Amino acid sequence: MSTEATDDERLLRVEDLHVEFRTPEGVAKAINGVDFSLDEGETLAILGESGSGKSVTAQAIMGILDTPPAHLTGGRVLFQGRDLLTMPDEERRKGRGPGVSMIFQDALSSLNPVFPVGWQIGEMFRIHRGMNRSDSYDQAIRLMERVNIPAARERVKAYPHQFSGGMRQRIMIAMAIALDPKVLIADEPTTALDVTVQAQIMSLLQELQEEHNMGLILITHDLGVVADVADRIAVMYAGRIVERADVEDVYSKPAHPYTKGLLESIPRLDQKGQTLSAIGGLPPNLTRIPPGCAFNPRCVLARDVCRTDDPELLDVGPNRQSACHFSKEVLDA
Repeated sequence: MSTEATDDERLLRVEDLHVEFRTPEGVAKAINGVDFSLDEGETLAILGESGSGKSVTAQAIMGILDTPPAHLTGGRVLFQGRDLLTMPDEERRKGRGPGVSMIFQDALSSLNPVFPVGWQIGEMFRIHRGMNRSDSYDQAIRLMERVNIPAARERVKAYPHQFSGGMRQRIMIAMAIALDPKVLIADEPTTALDVTVQAQIMSLLQELQEEHNMGLILITHDLGVVADVADRIAVMYAGRIVERADVEDVYSKPAHPYTKGLLESIPRLDQKGQTLSAIGGLPPNLTRIPPGCAFNPRCVLARDVCRTDDPELLDVGPNRQSACHFSKEVLDA
């Protein structure tokens, strides 16, 4: 857990971020004014359905959006007070690894199939620290052992397809932490893994975070994954943060109907045999986001004001905000 910091002391601060994709079908407004911050040693979970803008936010922070069709149209990403978005490309590339690093959600497609995993991990040390091949392989072995890959010395020259899904994810983590980053972004790090391996991966991330006092951004659609590891939660919908609060507050008393719907869709041991609740409808087409609150076509509380006025993200309690005209009603429920 981190202590509260002032805005000037934040490790990472994202301010009013906007990203759009210009396509033949129209302009998709993927990110619409996202704001959040991260302190050293803190875990921020960003939640939401597929298409809510979670991964695009991470790619914008890393500077790896494909342009075109993606275009950053506004905002700042301040890392230790410096705006990554205005930094020269070469300087920003050097900062990836020791500054901000990322674990991608699909390890098999993110790893190069034609190079041994040790070569790929060692590349970080060859590029950023000028090591020769032999020394970089030694570092790769050390990291593979650190992320609990058995027989690392024998397997350092194996190829990605020779590892299980859980082991490939550990290799991705080894690459991401190679240069001791200050901020680690984990984009769906447990996708397609069974629950036992999921727990192992999350435990490993917590261990690494405590060792290096990293700030960790955990991107997921699975509320069950973050319950025990996150300090704060930001819930995204249609490219916006619609609720932001400490993890205990979100789980005990959500302040936005979308968050409430996500929580009610989680299977519970005390409700065996009952039909799971689900949020009706589908996320909006980002080229045609409805007027007013973007969630209004799916919201059971929607009223006339929701269809005309877009609610601001406002304080609804200590250290928590909600973008809902009827957040008090949701909290009281």
